[in-house]
Amino acid sequence: MNRSRLFYASCIALIVTAMTFAIRAGILGQLGTDFGLDNKELGFINSMAFWGFPVATVLGGLLYNSVGPKRIMQAAFVFHLLGLLLTIFAGGFWALLISTFFIGLANGSVEAGANPMIAEMYKEDKSTWLNKFHVWFPGGIVIGALVSQFMTGANMGWQLQIAIMLIPTLIYAFLLFGQEFPETVELESDTSKNAVSLLTPLFIFMAICMTLTATTELGTQQWIEKILGNAGAHPMLILAMITGLMAVGRYFAGPVIHSLNPSGVLWGSAIIATIALVWMSQATGAMIYPAAILFAIGVMYFWPTMLGFVSEYLPQTGALGLGVMGAAGMFATGIWQPVIGGWLDSEKSKALAQGIGEAEASVVAGQATLDNLAFFPAILVIAFGILYFYMRRRRKMSE
Repeated sequence: MNRSRLFYASCIALIVTAMTFAIRAGILGQLGTDFGLDNKELGFINSMAFWGFPVATVLGGLLYNSVGPKRIMQAAFVFHLLGLLLTIFAGGFWALLISTFFIGLANGSVEAGANPMIAEMYKEDKSTWLNKFHVWFPGGIVIGALVSQFMTGANMGWQLQIAIMLIPTLIYAFLLFGQEFPETVELESDTSKNAVSLLTPLFIFMAICMTLTATTELGTQQWIEKILGNAGAHPMLILAMITGLMAVGRYFAGPVIHSLNPSGVLWGSAIIATIALVWMSQATGAMIYPAAILFAIGVMYFWPTMLGFVSEYLPQTGALGLGVMGAAGMFATGIWQPVIGGWLDSEKSKALAQGIGEAEASVVAGQATLDNLAFFPAILVIAFGILYFYMRRRRKMSE
């Protein structure tokens, strides 16, 4: 087994996953114009990626023990290929809806196959390697955002922007082709036992926390343009800066995790993310940039460390546990999207009713929404504080 080649293939597959989010966000305006779609219809199209993802992660988790990572990663390639090609040749709303669902299935399959595979290949240091793997989600968003911005500026159509993702898709398929994959011996191989293990209090607690960590990270990023568009800073530059810092932080996560342990990292991240969102809710102009840097530090370790914690301390949940964790995070993010949009609309309406101008009302609405988003990591400060002391006590009892 060439675990380096499998790891690189997984990273490139995750880059494709991230690029689908970034490039689709960049071409929404073109899709709306070309097909005569309103924002509500575009919202439904976007939501398909969020719903396809948890379907694939849960099904992948259930099937992992019987089919192994090879078949799941092959399915990810097929779904990516189908989704991208169907999008390129889409003729309207329903075709875009179906193609986006296939892309969501592909993205979820990457997580369902790669997370447990990497945990198995690097079982001596799972959290560190899962963080290194998840470098390429924010890294892929940076790549996708820059590619979309360049191609849009060069008057290249949205079809070409979708087609560009076929290149990394074919590359990761080539790297996977003909390779030996790890067996599932180290992971619990009985799916029924995995399912029972999901009912333990610690896993349920972590799954609930995953809904909050994912919404803190992805919920804020998805609405960065609307939240900060009139606040005196460039939203896309901030998004690139946040995701770029997240990529660097995840790559060098090893020393941080070893010094603080996963529960300590999660607790510290929640504290920093809360402070950052409150700061961002009050900042305007150039002061948004340091607040955004602090936010990046707060959320950079959330997703991979949550998965690493489950893999290390709840190994009996197996691949199914990792799949359900990913599904919980993405499912919650999908649910909160219209709620966050509603906050922006209602706060802006209140500001306009008070006689505030259009641009300033948008700033007020964005600040109020960031205040609301700060409640998610604030709850996690308490939850992860409890987790930290619980895990410390458990370690002492086992010594």
